[in-house]
Amino acid sequence: SQQVSQLEDMCGAQLFDRTTKPVRPTPFGQEFINRARPILADARNLTQFAFSRSGSPRHPLRFGMIPTIAPYILPDIFPPLLDKFPDPGFKIVEGQTEKLHDMLDHGELDIALIATEPSGNKVALDSIRLFRDRFFLASGPQQDFEQPVNLSELPREKLLLLDEGHCFRDQMIKVCGLENEHGALSFSATSLSTIMAFVANGQGLTLLPTMSIAKEASDPRIKLYDIASPAAFRTLSLIFRKNTPFKTLFHQIADQIRQTHLQGSESRL
Repeated sequence: SQQVSQLEDMCGAQLFDRTTKPVRPTPFGQEFINRARPILADARNLTQFAFSRSGSPRHPLRFGMIPTIAPYILPDIFPPLLDKFPDPGFKIVEGQTEKLHDMLDHGELDIALIATEPSGNKVALDSIRLFRDRFFLASGPQQDFEQPVNLSELPREKLLLLDEGHCFRDQMIKVCGLENEHGALSFSATSLSTIMAFVANGQGLTLLPTMSIAKEASDPRIKLYDIASPAAFRTLSLIFRKNTPFKTLFHQIADQIRQTHLQGSESRL
């Protein structure tokens, strides 16, 4: 408290409104915090660079993943990543895309695996593209479609989406042309597993990324359909701060993820 008061004296303005519970930043204080965070993150990066001759951080790598990737890719990529990079090791953090962007912004993550291009961030982010993850249409036993399916011809009222904030929801809205179908999008769920339970019961349709099929489409009632050209897909990428001293390590991690994914794809053929 004394240090904050001294800082306020230096600035000639209050940083925090102490009349509220909990205490909140003033408008000036919020802007001060927003400007201080990237500076502190840069300072941490400089410290890591100065004390890390091996090109690796001194702490376990803080690795963020979105919920529509983590459950499906971690069982495959985590063991070989730990084998190849036991030092520094990894700490996995799961969160939606915007949360991972903020954590990178604040220096709370080193790297993140997402399915969208980084945009609109407070700090400059770099990215490494990994691979495409193709979408399939999933339906229950009562529905029957001719392959390949034209997404524009699907019944809008039957499409099941994830909650707002999930990038896969936004991707599905885009590829299915649902931007103006607000009245038809009343259903939303917190996970693909919940959606697939409805699909298996014949209560709707959805899209499934390829990597999730083994886990989410194991129910024999679920039917999968190819999507007509142009095929729908998402592109997985690793993102990190441009000024990180660990770019070489991150490219090595990207190469290992690609290799593991390719071997898994070949074994499923």
